[in-house]
Amino acid sequence: MINLLETSIEQGLIFAVLAMGVMLTYKILDIADLTVEGSFSLGAFAFAKFAILGLNPYVSTFLSFVLGIFAGGITSFLYIKLKIKPLLSGILTMTILYSINLRLNGKANVALFNQQTLFTDKSVILIVFLVALIIKILLDQFLKTEIGYLLIATGDNETLVKSLGKNSDTFKALGLMLSNGLVALSGSLMAQYQGFADITMGNAIIVTALASVIIGDSIRKNSSLFKLTTRSIFGACAYKLIGGIAIDLGLNPTDLRAISAIIVILFISYNNFSSQISTQIFKSKIGGTKYVRNKKVAKEL
Repeated sequence: MINLLETSIEQGLIFAVLAMGVMLTYKILDIADLTVEGSFSLGAFAFAKFAILGLNPYVSTFLSFVLGIFAGGITSFLYIKLKIKPLLSGILTMTILYSINLRLNGKANVALFNQQTLFTDKSVILIVFLVALIIKILLDQFLKTEIGYLLIATGDNETLVKSLGKNSDTFKALGLMLSNGLVALSGSLMAQYQGFADITMGNAIIVTALASVIIGDSIRKNSSLFKLTTRSIFGACAYKLIGGIAIDLGLNPTDLRAISAIIVILFISYNNFSSQISTQIFKSKIGGTKYVRNKKVAKEL
């Protein structure tokens, strides 16, 4: 049981980086971005390529993050400049990245057992905890800046951003690029953790990310201790722990995708019903529905 808990937390913290990236597009910009299924693998294959070339693992990990930013840039170009729907833009970029990932190392699976990684002779849980914590702090500080507020406003009320004389497309591109940079970073960490990069690593990874964000979203929203980043971290760890317990109880590993989908369904349903109940309670307190014209305000209350 101790090994299960430790493994779940280690993998959960790696996926927390993924969840914080997806949180930027899914929760803040309200964009369904499937680029992540390609950029996650891109981070893994990029690290493998740089590691084989003899680069320092810290440099290789950072370069994986940078390449993820470029991947997000492709999606933003398709979406913003070519006016392709965001969902289709992500699918097209994901398809392009599949070929790029294979080109990077010339094969679908690359072993990293003989390469230096961030985890070589170090505590895995300590390293991934520090990485997740640093990213959380940096994201929290970034979202408090003027650019961060405008990024949030773009997803919440794009018309307001335009009325301020700002180009909302700039913030959409920024969100997509930063999101996929973090996703690629998570892919790089996962490749180092498991000792290989595989072309199928990104398959259905969006479900894992959404499950982490949605589970975290069920945590108290009105507490200053539970920011979006914090909830993403807790959600990712909880998700991996639930999956680990399911396997430990005897379920087949091939059932994990179905389990992931069921987890997403359950928590979305829970969040939806709890929001409806909160709104009804609020309406009853103020004595009717005519005062509740803004559903978002009602939910927050």
